[in-house]
Amino acid sequence: MPEDELSRSSHSNPGKNLVNGIKTNPASSSPKSSLSVPMRPPVYVDLAYIPNHCSGKNTDPEFFKRVRASYYVVSGNDAANGEPSRAVLDALLEGKSQWGENLQVTLIPTHDTEVTREWYQQTHEKQQELNIMVLASSSTVVMQDESFPACKIEF
Repeated sequence: MPEDELSRSSHSNPGKNLVNGIKTNPASSSPKSSLSVPMRPPVYVDLAYIPNHCSGKNTDPEFFKRVRASYYVVSGNDAANGEPSRAVLDALLEGKSQWGENLQVTLIPTHDTEVTREWYQQTHEKQQELNIMVLASSSTVVMQDESFPACKIEF
């Protein structure tokens, strides 16, 4: 392929061959192959929303190794679709265990689900070891005859 065609084709689909925002090798049989993903320094943020309602479809330990947040929001509330995913919550533990620094992390579930409750109880010791706090909210906001749980975060 001539260089100008190659250049045009790479610009026509900028999201092609990306896994968690990282360019992968299109010839690779596995998009998550560690050989195809260049090593880059992690990104530090205050707040990160776990993609796709905490579904295991596109969030893995690599996400938590690369996106290091003080607060992660878990919004899944659809057990039939695996949201939130226990595998993603476990991936947080695995990813955080490889940070090499014991920064405080707060997990903010937006819904009280069986998955998050079981994960919290079964991994509580590991959470404490990794300096992960799960924020439980007892606050409720009432707006126009609708009420929902609320959480206040201050930076």
